[in-house]
Amino acid sequence: MTILCINVDHVATVREARKITEPDLVAAALICELAGAAGITLHVREDRRHAKERDLALLMQTAKTRVNLEMAATNEMVNIARKYHPHQVTLVPEKREEVTTEGGLDVARHIKKIGDITHKLQKSGIRVSLFIDPEEKQLIASAKTGAEFIELHTGRYCDARNETAVKKQLDALVRGAEKARELGLRVNAGHGLNYRNVKPVAAIEGIEELNIGHSVISHAIFVGLERAVKEMLALIREATSR
Repeated sequence: MTILCINVDHVATVREARKITEPDLVAAALICELAGAAGITLHVREDRRHAKERDLALLMQTAKTRVNLEMAATNEMVNIARKYHPHQVTLVPEKREEVTTEGGLDVARHIKKIGDITHKLQKSGIRVSLFIDPEEKQLIASAKTGAEFIELHTGRYCDARNETAVKKQLDALVRGAEKARELGLRVNAGHGLNYRNVKPVAAIEGIEELNIGHSVISHAIFVGLERAVKEMLALIREATSR
């Protein structure tokens, strides 16, 4: 059964628009958990543009499920992860000027650095996932780092604008998930998934977890956060029950 983890960064984005204390990110995470989310994802960026270290600290004290920290592959962030000890770290690429993560981590190019950081985190008892594009060279390199998981970047699939392009990108995700499992990697997926496009990805064999944030928080403006989470869960369950 594919599980749903909610990325609550977007609650922090609204909070930081006014630099005040509301909306409360921790309260939002609790509502997500009560609605059935199996985990909370938080991206603490190097520039702290939305989520802060304090958010991570409070989540680790209050979360009833588990916390997945998205972070850049830097020594500073490794130290933060070791301090707060999330259940999982997902290493992602970061660019200072980007609005959101634009692509997968280039593990093949930086295999030694990412391998070293992976081992440091694992020595602290934190499991590691690598956010990558569904490309064979990245999958092979990811397996060589010793990471337990990869998270397939679904952005190209979500951005596809016609049926042919959608099928091409979905096929790439299917092949990527299959290859990852052959290599001994466990598979998650996320980025850009919404209520219209999530079901084909949720139905891919071997995908254990979907990380979804923006579409759920956006939908919550109109229907409330609890209902938004439950509606996404219903789509995932429908896709995986066939």
